Amino acid sequence: MIAANTNSTDCLISPAISPALIEGNAKIAAPLKIGILASGSGSNFEVIAQAIQQGQLNAKIPVLIYNNPEAKAVARAEKYGIPSILLNHRDCKSREELDTKIVKTFQEYDVEWVVMAGWMRIVTKVLLDAFPNKVINIHPSLLPSFPGIRAVEQALAAKVKITGCTVHIAHLEVDSGPILMQAAVPVLPDDTPETLHGRIQVQEHKIMLGAIALIADRPPV
Repeated sequence: MIAANTNSTDCLISPAISPALIEGNAKIAAPLKIGILASGSGSNFEVIAQAIQQGQLNAKIPVLIYNNPEAKAVARAEKYGIPSILLNHRDCKSREELDTKIVKTFQEYDVEWVVMAGWMRIVTKVLLDAFPNKVINIHPSLLPSFPGIRAVEQALAAKVKITGCTVHIAHLEVDSGPILMQAAVPVLPDDTPETLHGRIQVQEHKIMLGAIALIADRPPV
């Protein structure tokens, strides 16, 4: 059971992230090469890029793939000197065709793990088979509760007292797969979708870095 003070913005992260995890991770020899998928603002992407630049995360981002021509993530990639490639899903006849292009691009950039940082597309077996158990996703709820779209609105409609966010290994079923890290966020009496999502996003940034640090610290499988 998770206990939290619902009259505050206190949060609980499981497993806990210690400073030693992030700082120690940056000292490991071989950086983890992660390919990022983003559709929107790219705030999670920038958090990762910034942590890498500051030497807090033992990883590198060879390339960002985005599917929305208006995605603000592109400007963030330029800021950090990271190549960005548009693969517009509207130009593809199927989800599998898009994922085939993604796989080819990531393989060209020698990507080891894939991070869906606000990727608003359902992935297929094509991508998951190319990177078996090496595709991670972040979702704004405490999975398995409130999978799918509008998770924050689902939580408010259900009148739960606690919600949060989850980083997990992606499986074919939407928002399923082994959980790497979660953060619990109390729902306040006067919360709106905007205020609650804002507090959840703060925790998303923390657990995304924590999950990547855990992965980067593991021996090769």
